[in-house]
Amino acid sequence: MAHTDLEQEAAALRSEIERHNYLYYVLDQPVVDDSEYDRLFRRLVDLEKEHPEIATADSPTQRVGVAPVTAFTQHGHLVPMLSLDNAFGEDELRAFDDRAKKGLGGDAVQYQAELKFDGLSISLTYEDSLLTVATTRGDGGTGEVVTPNARTVRGVPLKLREHVPGIIEVRGEVVMYKENFAQLNLSRAERGEQVYANPRNAGAGSLRQLDSRITAERKLNFFAYGFGAGDRLAETQSGLLDKCRALGFAVNEERKVLCGLPEMMAYLDKWREKRPSLPFGIDGIVFKVNNLDQQETLGATSRGPRWAIAYKFAAEQAFTKLNRIFAQVGRTGAVTPVADLEAVIVGGATVTRATLHNYEDLHRKDVREGDTVVIQRAGDVIPEVVGPVLDKRPVDAVIPEPPTVCPECNQPLSQVAGQVALLCTNKQCPAQIAAKFRHFVSRGAMDIEGLGEKIIDRFLELGYLTDLPSIYTLKDKEAELMNLDRMGELSIKKLLSGIEGSKTRPLHKFIFGLGIRQVGDRGAYELASHFRTLEKLRHADYDQLKAVADVGPKTASEIWEWFEDANNRAMLDQMLDLGVKPEEGAAPESTIFEGKTFVFTGTLTQMTRPEAEALVLKLGGKAAGSVSKQTTYVVAGPAAGSKLDKAIQLDIPVLSEQDFLNMVDSEEIAGPGTLGL
Repeated sequence: MAHTDLEQEAAALRSEIERHNYLYYVLDQPVVDDSEYDRLFRRLVDLEKEHPEIATADSPTQRVGVAPVTAFTQHGHLVPMLSLDNAFGEDELRAFDDRAKKGLGGDAVQYQAELKFDGLSISLTYEDSLLTVATTRGDGGTGEVVTPNARTVRGVPLKLREHVPGIIEVRGEVVMYKENFAQLNLSRAERGEQVYANPRNAGAGSLRQLDSRITAERKLNFFAYGFGAGDRLAETQSGLLDKCRALGFAVNEERKVLCGLPEMMAYLDKWREKRPSLPFGIDGIVFKVNNLDQQETLGATSRGPRWAIAYKFAAEQAFTKLNRIFAQVGRTGAVTPVADLEAVIVGGATVTRATLHNYEDLHRKDVREGDTVVIQRAGDVIPEVVGPVLDKRPVDAVIPEPPTVCPECNQPLSQVAGQVALLCTNKQCPAQIAAKFRHFVSRGAMDIEGLGEKIIDRFLELGYLTDLPSIYTLKDKEAELMNLDRMGELSIKKLLSGIEGSKTRPLHKFIFGLGIRQVGDRGAYELASHFRTLEKLRHADYDQLKAVADVGPKTASEIWEWFEDANNRAMLDQMLDLGVKPEEGAAPESTIFEGKTFVFTGTLTQMTRPEAEALVLKLGGKAAGSVSKQTTYVVAGPAAGSKLDKAIQLDIPVLSEQDFLNMVDSEEIAGPGTLGL
């Protein structure tokens, strides 16, 4: 076949394949089955492989991914990618409508209502209709270049279907469909890999792969929702989305132009009910002033436009059957009820178990075995049972009774006056011991590599581990360990080396590893910074403990009682005799963050989140896990979620990671640079 004929055939194949992509991903109107599509695609791949000179940059074959990159580069958005203010109720939505009407002279305003996809925002730059750069949202002003990965995403045209001269930026959301998410997690679980918490995290992680071939395997989708830089291509927001569709982008087909609060609330009610049936996750509805001239009149603040608002839905709920209720024992001895459920997808994650908090709460909700129950993921993270669906209750539903003995060691349970938790006080309870070991060796505590959950359970069964100090006697059993099945010489030496290295971990990690009630990682750091040595801490009285920052009366009492316990004192002495010598706690190196509280959200690129929080503490500040009115700054990286939304809602200054590092490098804290967040 002549070279010209090959070029013509390849061009025809590209055109046909892109037509089918458009019909399938944009119009949802496929006209061929998968086998016919695959036949066309394979023929094009073969042609371009045999004759690489006829391949083009915008060929559909470029979606399969290319060789890995070593790091992501930075790219500044031509127009900042602003965040949206949030509304959480009808009153806040009415206030937004009133502000818009006032800003536009008092007349009723038309809004474009759109589903708020729960994914990762990106910006696509096209030059003379060809995709040249794809960038994550980043800090709003600068993002990470993910062009090779974006080329693999469905709904992203490599070449626009209509010619648009010059440069335009198209903004939208990358999402992972629930079906693809379930398949991904299933395959990861079968390979023994950690599963993703929800489709949003999976999609964000997939888009930020250094190897775009992995991204291509994840089957991501893109939906356009607007433009950044470039000539105005329509006069309304609804017109812009129509134009996006004509250019080859998938768009939200459930969008609707509305006028007035009643229509807006009706649209919200409709999608709040239909939300679980969608193939992808949404976390709200976005309302935008439809007329673009009116958008320009209303303008924007440094954080977001005055002409748009995101109405956030509550945590997604689902119905499922509660098969049984069983008691679970934690490392502190607390015995809590847990619901064993028929598998159900809630907020994009498959849930088979959910917390029932405590038996008092369980009886208050009147939840019984056999009930159909409402499940929600509190904060879209922790599954919990909201309550039963009473009209579906079977006649034989079993009323659960609190256990009187520990389900693991069969010892009587106790209950502290004024508290609802049931406690197993048996220090030799197998469940508590195993949980304490897992906590002590965890990365946030003593970080002993090689001593995982399965090894701990095995060593407990064999009697090699009996209490925490016994970890440091394993070196005396090296010969015995070498003879164990599935325990190679290299893994044993690595384990023993990790144990030896843990003897001099920082004091705050050792304190956290002890598992004292009410003392988390931040509390442990405060204690280490205040007392500096384990000796001073273990001999501190109640008043001295209560004087530590963020240590209240209850926590001070728990700490004091723990160190007064004769068994705990003996355990500490034994570990010290075995060579455990935690590094002294360090006092803050500076006071530039004194009185200031930081919350980190999203992905940090120059350090891990624990490293950033430790840096705040070293400089005299506090690092919190949630946003409140007491928060001074929120540091937001790519894929920032609800914490960023809460910060904007409370008008808390938002910093990029670089802003934060600039603060660290400066001798005094300047005003925050929000970079359009």
